[in-house]
Amino acid sequence: MPPRNPGVTSRRPYLLRAMHEWISDNAQTPHLVVDAEFAGAEVPRQFVKDGKIILNVSHAATSGLALGNEWLEFNARFGGVTRHVKVPIQAVLGIYSRETGHGMIFSENDTSTEPPGGKPTSPGNDEGRRPHLKVVK
Repeated sequence: MPPRNPGVTSRRPYLLRAMHEWISDNAQTPHLVVDAEFAGAEVPRQFVKDGKIILNVSHAATSGLALGNEWLEFNARFGGVTRHVKVPIQAVLGIYSRETGHGMIFSENDTSTEPPGGKPTSPGNDEGRRPHLKVVK
């Protein structure tokens, strides 16, 4: 994992909370893709496939949902049994709407202050270059 910039917090928990709110506000069901093998991830192992687990984190499916800066925690029923789930935020690989598939995949390095593609150019030094945006589904 790339070194963290001192004093710069990860964008992941903020983006995760924003996407969760956006999906919920649009009457859709937020789901997380989690790396179940990440150190500290406490998830029901019988539902893990290929080292990952999909978690329904809607308000209707969870109790006590807490989306903190370091941890994600909630209680939910899995196969009729209530379980406590606790996952490091860095183990969350993405969030999406079950109904539309729209969401966000997180990169490994979400603490960088450098824009994708390298260091920013100085003003007036971008002649001949077109802005480059990438569609994320």
